[in-house]
Amino acid sequence: QVQLVESGGGLVQAGGSLRLSCAASGSTFSINGMGWYRQAPGKQRELVATISRGGRTNYANYMQGRFTISRDNAEKRLYLQMNSLKPDDTAVYYCNIDNSYWGQGTQVTVSS
Repeated sequence: QVQLVESGGGLVQAGGSLRLSCAASGSTFSINGMGWYRQAPGKQRELVATISRGGRTNYANYMQGRFTISRDNAEKRLYLQMNSLKPDDTAVYYCNIDNSYWGQGTQVTVSS
């Protein structure tokens, strides 16, 4: 059993910034890959960024350098720094661990 608790979502103006956090707890025997995904109304859930235990990162090309994913292995925490937010970034953002566990999601709304 692994529980993921996400926080940091909210309402922000276009061009603003938000920092999302994800804390893992429970039977976290080992954690390798972690990632952020998002889902907007009428669209399927899509990858935002992933990070390996060793710190190797991958980003969806639409991020265009605006987002940064990071992790604290000791604390089992995952972060997503989002800058220069656009209305198209509006979605529910989800934390994922090892392609298996999901958080409850946190709403990000970007107004024009």
